[in-house]
Amino acid sequence: MAARRLSSLLSRSLSAASPSSSSGSAASLLRSGGRRVSRFSTAAATEELIIPPVQISHTQHLINGKFVDAASGKTFPAYDPRTGEVIAHVAEGDAEDINRAVAAARKAFDEGPWPKMSAYERSRILLRFADLVEKNSEELAALETWNNGKTYEQALTAELPMLARLFHYYAGWADKIHGLTVPADGPYHVQTLHEPIGVAGQIIPWNFPLLMFAWKVGPALACGNTIVLKSAEQTPLTALYVAKLFQEAGLPPGVLNVVSGDGPTAGAALASHMEVDKVAFTGSTDTGKIILELAARSNLKPVTLELGGKSPFIICEDADINHAVELAHFALFFNQGQCCCAGSRTFVHERVYDEFIEKAKARAVKRVVGDPFKKGVEQGPQIDNEQFEKVLRYIRSGIDSNATLECGGERLGSKGYFIQPTVFSNVEDDMLIAQDEIFGPVQSILKFKELDEVVRRANATRYGLAAGVFTKNINTANYLTRALRAGTVWVNCFDVFDAAIPFGGYKMSGIGREKGIYSLHNYLQVKAVVTPLKNPAWL
Repeated sequence: MAARRLSSLLSRSLSAASPSSSSGSAASLLRSGGRRVSRFSTAAATEELIIPPVQISHTQHLINGKFVDAASGKTFPAYDPRTGEVIAHVAEGDAEDINRAVAAARKAFDEGPWPKMSAYERSRILLRFADLVEKNSEELAALETWNNGKTYEQALTAELPMLARLFHYYAGWADKIHGLTVPADGPYHVQTLHEPIGVAGQIIPWNFPLLMFAWKVGPALACGNTIVLKSAEQTPLTALYVAKLFQEAGLPPGVLNVVSGDGPTAGAALASHMEVDKVAFTGSTDTGKIILELAARSNLKPVTLELGGKSPFIICEDADINHAVELAHFALFFNQGQCCCAGSRTFVHERVYDEFIEKAKARAVKRVVGDPFKKGVEQGPQIDNEQFEKVLRYIRSGIDSNATLECGGERLGSKGYFIQPTVFSNVEDDMLIAQDEIFGPVQSILKFKELDEVVRRANATRYGLAAGVFTKNINTANYLTRALRAGTVWVNCFDVFDAAIPFGGYKMSGIGREKGIYSLHNYLQVKAVVTPLKNPAWL
């Protein structure tokens, strides 16, 4: 991994990486298990599954430095999406658990050592945590795959290194946050202070549990805040694991509190809590609206939102078709299609459209679907039955709308939540599969003729999270990157995530930016301090 640039850990590698192995390790056990799965066949989803070599040790809330049961004593099940079977019972938080967690975070901020600790000492704790992530990466990757369904190789070789990298990045920022001295029109000394905002409420999604943990927790802690984090009810396990690592790194009690529970109960209680000073949420646009309303109706707390997308991926007539097919395939099917910025509207120039369709279909048919713990598997199951059924409904909608089903379109196997990689051609802008966020392995391919036309059509959406452009012409690239109304535009690449690159959307894809220096602004207050000067030597 050292030879690969961190900025492209989550981008498409067009040549297979050779994973490292260690004798007797969890990684080597998983990589050697079983025969290679069949491609695009029911065998992929029905053959014997690998038993993950990891123990589920943390299922309680972390509140004020202690793992505790829910106040109600209730639990809810966590599932293995490969089978739909229960793998753990996790404490089910509600408003009372949120109250306890917020009280701990408030006390840690108002009275505890964290905001009063030197920024250098805070950075050292973040660095120790990052080192512990690297030390425990194989177990974390196995737990993430087991509870989420993403491939183990993706979790281990891309997401865990990025998790550590993000905390190294924010550790570096901790002692570089400062205000300014501002000249004034008169005998006054004016300075600005950048102060931590206080108690941050954070709600993370299920599609990238560990990375979203880092996107939220990293900048908040670097700025000196305390946190109450609610994990997604579908994927609560890894947030609790890394919370334990933070304890080992020396994070004081109450600084980071993790509550598991449902959105309408625990999530709503957090967003509307009067003692929470700021809320950050990643998830669907509809839920984001609710979060914003709850925050406004309570104490008008500031909110950052990273929401849905329907990202265009534009393939121009000068494209290298083989490369474009592979990149567009990755842009859509990465992470089982469960990616908010997925290139889910593939616009292809009419001159290369037919060739692209044939090759895109062939690539999808070759996609390896099966047990995500097995080497060579490209696609695991969808997260749960609700998402599984939602994707299948959109596939039926595409068929009913007279889009051409090129391949896929059905369940794969009889157990778990596996779906065949699906490709539609002859998709029109008014079809639901071209308008709604499907969040699954369904590629919709549309035809365009002129650049002005494709810009108009690409922007004709309520979303504006990301876009992709594939062209050899720098003038075309420059025109499209400025014309597309999206928070990120990738040119001749896709899904390149770096700790320093900001991420967020236009329109109904969200408010604010995460990652990079911009994310720090979400967790700071700016205070102006004005002091009179008596007989100043200069102004």
